[in-house]
Amino acid sequence: MSISRRDFIKDHAALAVGATLTPLALQDLFAAPALTARVVQANLPSAKSGAEADHVLRALDRGMEALLQMPGKEAWAEIVSPRDIVGLKVSCLAGKYFSTHSSLVQAIITRLVSIGLKPGQIIIWDRLNMDLQGAGFTLNQNPQQALCYGNDAAGYSQALYEYQSACSRLSRIVTDHCTAIINLPVLKDHGIVGISAGLKNFFGAIDNPNKYHDSCGDPYVADVNMIPALRSKVRLTICDAITAQYEGGPPFMRQWNWPMRSLLLAKDMVALDRICWTIIENKRSENNLPTLRDAGRYPSYIHTAALRGLGTDDLQKIEVIDV
Repeated sequence: MSISRRDFIKDHAALAVGATLTPLALQDLFAAPALTARVVQANLPSAKSGAEADHVLRALDRGMEALLQMPGKEAWAEIVSPRDIVGLKVSCLAGKYFSTHSSLVQAIITRLVSIGLKPGQIIIWDRLNMDLQGAGFTLNQNPQQALCYGNDAAGYSQALYEYQSACSRLSRIVTDHCTAIINLPVLKDHGIVGISAGLKNFFGAIDNPNKYHDSCGDPYVADVNMIPALRSKVRLTICDAITAQYEGGPPFMRQWNWPMRSLLLAKDMVALDRICWTIIENKRSENNLPTLRDAGRYPSYIHTAALRGLGTDDLQKIEVIDV
C-alpha cells in the first residue's frame, strides 16, 4: 500500500518529538493542505492467475478497508444497515463487453448479506430491462434472490424534481424502492461530456437525460446529482475499472479499451471523478490523443459539482491510496 500524505505528515511529526525543527521545516510541515477526500484504487492481479470472482472479492475487501480504515465487515456496516433497501446502480448501456461486471455486483451482494441484509433487500438496476439483460444480468422480482429490474419496469415519479438547471422525473427505484444507493459506474471517455464515471451514471436515474448534454453537460450533470431525493440516498461509489476506455465512449470500442484491472472506491463522488479524469487524460497522452480540452469536451461539470458542494475536485485535498 502506498503511503498517503496524511500518514507521511503523521510519521514525520512523530519524528519531531525530542528533535529540533527549524522554523522553515515547521512551516513546510504544516503548510500541506488538509485532505478532505479519499479515493482508493484497489488493483486486481492478471485475469489469468486464478478465479476472477475471487480476485474481485479480494480487491473489494482491500478497497473497503483502505477507504474506511477499518476491517471489511465493519466498513460495510458504516455504509448501510440491515434495515436498508439498497439499490446497486449499474451501468449497462455499452452491452456485455463494457458494463459493470456481474462479478463485482455479486461480491457486493455477498458482503451486504454478511452484515444482515436479505437478498430481497438488494436491487440491481439501470434504465432499461433490456440493457440489464444485454450486460448479462438476469431480471428478477423474486425476493429470495437479489432483485433486478430497470426503470421501465419500475416507472418514473409523477412529480418533477428540480435543482437549478435540472428538472426531471426520477426513477421510482430512487423515490419509492430504495433507502440507500451504491453507485457502480464504469470508467470511460464520453464523446460529449468528456468522461463518464460516478456523477454521469445518475443520468440513468432520470427520465430525460437526452436534454442535459449541451455545454459538455455543464451544469446539468452536477445539478442532477444535487436533487435532494437522489443525493440523500447515495452512500458509496465503486467505479468498475476492470476494463476502461479512453476514447470513443460511451459505447464499447475495442481499439480504445484497456484492461486497467482496478476498482476505484470513494464516498466523495466528485473526488472520484476528478481522479478518473486524470486517469483518462494520462491514457490519452500515452496514446498520442489530444487532451479533452483540445478535443472540445472538457468535463467542467466536475468543477461545477465541487462548487455546488457535492465534494472536492482539488487534487491537493484528495488522498489517493493504491492497494
